[in-house]
Amino acid sequence: MSLAWILTGVLASLVALVVISYIVEALRPSPTPPEKTAFAPDIPLQYVDIAGVKVRYIKTGTGPNLVLLHTLRTQLDIFEKIIGEISKHFTVYAYDYPGHGWSDIPKAAYAPEDFYTWTAAFLDKLDIRHAAVVGISIGGTISLVLAARHNPRLVKVISVNPYDYWPAGGVRKSSLTARLVLTLSEVPVLGATMMRLRNRFVSDQIFEGGLATPDALPQQLAKEFYDVGARRGHYQGFLSLLAHERLWPNARREYPNIKVPVLLVYGDKDWAPRDERERTRALIPGVVMETVGGAGHFLSLDRPQELQQLILRFAGT
Repeated sequence: MSLAWILTGVLASLVALVVISYIVEALRPSPTPPEKTAFAPDIPLQYVDIAGVKVRYIKTGTGPNLVLLHTLRTQLDIFEKIIGEISKHFTVYAYDYPGHGWSDIPKAAYAPEDFYTWTAAFLDKLDIRHAAVVGISIGGTISLVLAARHNPRLVKVISVNPYDYWPAGGVRKSSLTARLVLTLSEVPVLGATMMRLRNRFVSDQIFEGGLATPDALPQQLAKEFYDVGARRGHYQGFLSLLAHERLWPNARREYPNIKVPVLLVYGDKDWAPRDERERTRALIPGVVMETVGGAGHFLSLDRPQELQQLILRFAGT
């Protein structure tokens, strides 16, 4: 068989794979937004418009304001194990970023600057004042940048496993599956094709790779993480986010400008290398740093009680 025939066969196979991926995506059932959260059906789900984008959020509890910011490719429910307890001491807010969870999926770059702008607009829209902000992963980075820019609505920051490094760590370190899928996502055409062919097994492998204890991810939550990916425009938004992933470390240039109290928290099994953790610590004036044993990247799922205690002790003083 000649080389020309082999190349023709390979090209035909790739074209067929692309076509099949579109068919698979078209046949996926469109998920219906839940009317209430599975973890706290008594907490009303609300929506607010920020710059033309409708975002989902919750508000619960009484006391000083505390805002929860989730990780990339998840949603406010990632805090389901801690909201009940901390809402006894704080008025708790949590929202789904645009392109995440059940918020609108606008056409946007999904670069870090978009998330900084959206979160600042959310705080302004709800007029949340004197807030302690707790963020995990990109949520941790967002909270630090807003503090560095002297956002007047923040009084304290608890940054958990901030996503301010690349490529030394990050979601690609969660598993071999994540490394393969996310590396292929950078390849034109093939990346989008792989995203359309995604399945629940791959989704679970990637999320579980961010946990010290894989069974810390509730099955209902894992299913919802997968289901939201079938929303129209969702995978395109995620691909755009990944295309701008290398911009997140730029946040560290602003950390020396922070003037509010900061608690920096890492799971001992987080993806961030030790030297990256120390680099971030050294940049934040007056920072307090804690390491939680037996915890991975999604610390609110791995070690919720330890995180609750840190929040109550630091934000409650």
